[in-house]
Amino acid sequence: MARAAAVTSPTPRPAPDRSEAVLSRLQLLVTRKLDGLLQGDYAGLLPGPGSEAGESREYRPGDDVRRMDWPVTARTTTPHVRRTVADRELETWLALDLSASLDFGTGQWLKREVVVAAAAAITHLTVRGGNRIGAVIGTGGGASAPARRWRGGPPPAGPGVLTRLPARSGRKEAQGLLRAVAGTAIQPGRGDLGALVEMLNRPPRRRGVAVVVSDFLAPTEQWARPLRKLRVRHDVLAIEVVDPRELELPDVGVLPVVDPESGELHEVQTADPRLRQRYAEAAAAQRAAIAAALRGAGAAHLRLRTDRDWLLDMVRFVAAQRHARTRGTTR
Repeated sequence: MARAAAVTSPTPRPAPDRSEAVLSRLQLLVTRKLDGLLQGDYAGLLPGPGSEAGESREYRPGDDVRRMDWPVTARTTTPHVRRTVADRELETWLALDLSASLDFGTGQWLKREVVVAAAAAITHLTVRGGNRIGAVIGTGGGASAPARRWRGGPPPAGPGVLTRLPARSGRKEAQGLLRAVAGTAIQPGRGDLGALVEMLNRPPRRRGVAVVVSDFLAPTEQWARPLRKLRVRHDVLAIEVVDPRELELPDVGVLPVVDPESGELHEVQTADPRLRQRYAEAAAAQRAAIAAALRGAGAAHLRLRTDRDWLLDMVRFVAAQRHARTRGTTR
């Protein structure tokens, strides 16, 4: 499906001086909804198996065979897996796609606002346990510019900028990270999601959680392999941001649409029901291909929409992860 068919003229974004107030309201909303969700067991947004050895239990369908406890299995003649205790200091990395296709939205939010909101929720769930969180941010214009390091302020603007925000612990540092994310200027031109994900692979880091937030509209062959490579060492969560107009077209007559990454303009006759049907079928096929690529990479998949309560969807996802963990699976 062509990008131009999915994107109309961008919605006006909030003024820069409102970013602090927006972030404050956003974090208050996240705190109220998520604080009561993870009481008790030490867990995060994507609870992993940890690394410290714990007790054994009988194998259940869906358990990771790499955690088989062979000595106990041999003694009892019944398959057992070794449970592990979560590390008390984990490291979470965010890969945030803020390319030009994210500067669009026809629902309650712009897609870029959902990216910032998801980053705020994940940051809250990470730092509440004293863990470290860092981020890499990619904007449009390609990936030819060298990666730059964050020094406490908004990331530098420019085409093809890839910015790394070092992993730190503490609420003050988390606030600075979110301000840097919210202050990132979206640049025209195509981004490189594969290069953004690859930044989490270099340099190699201790096992942790990697979260990739994007609309994943880039060709799957561009980012699928780096994502599979990332999954070798980390638990990976892919958050897909979707706008309803990327799934179906309304019947509004002649609709001018523009691809923000190339600037190409088209006029679409949306009164044609066959065109709308073909568009919906192409969009469904595209999303199915994205889901298949994420599944093939071994990543957990969470879809957030601009016309829905993204926080409620995230709460349900966390609850489902906790339920799966109690049944012996992590997906």
